[in-house]
Amino acid sequence: MTEAESTPDDTFDEKDVNDWLELFWGSLLVVIGLNQLMHPGVLFSPITMQWLASGIIALGLAWMGHGLKDMAVKEMLAGRMSPAPSSKRIIDYGLIRDVLLHPDQYSKFLLEAYERAYEDGVLTQEEHEELTTLSVALDIPPRQAARIATRAAINSAVDDGKVTEAELALIEGAMEAAGLNEEEREKIRDALEDGIIDDEEKVMLDDVLGKVKN
Repeated sequence: MTEAESTPDDTFDEKDVNDWLELFWGSLLVVIGLNQLMHPGVLFSPITMQWLASGIIALGLAWMGHGLKDMAVKEMLAGRMSPAPSSKRIIDYGLIRDVLLHPDQYSKFLLEAYERAYEDGVLTQEEHEELTTLSVALDIPPRQAARIATRAAINSAVDDGKVTEAELALIEGAMEAAGLNEEEREKIRDALEDGIIDDEEKVMLDDVLGKVKN
């Protein structure tokens, strides 16, 4: 396999060897330094030898610390690169960093996460907790997050042109959490009757739930 064809695992293995070498040589320097600190040689005066020994110990500790830090970082990266145990992944945490660089995309990111959760017409407790954690991480207020969840439930429900009772129940729950009044809820119910959201109804949803930037 050429260098260009090396896999991430090969790269991690190579770096892990380097980390262990840093730990080995760092430990060796610490041992040598301690020995010279307690038993100064005759090359220089004892006080000079002790100062040199202290410097060697500091260098060894720094070397060991660097190796340990690299090991810890690669453990975290390996965890992020591992596939999720569940076949249905609701939140791609690896994308949060990119979203944080573009604050105007917060709402859209949360909307898409809710839509993935609503795909099967069921919102489990685990999915709800993950989505709540995500909204907190993105600093989106609970009421706004609930309105985003309502829009996601509506989008998922009308995706096939037919709103089932289970999907309507999810929408009703989301509307209640969003604090919509009865008039606003009735407008949304009317819009869902034919299973299609037309342009006029989209404007109404923007007015009631707030517009999510694309």
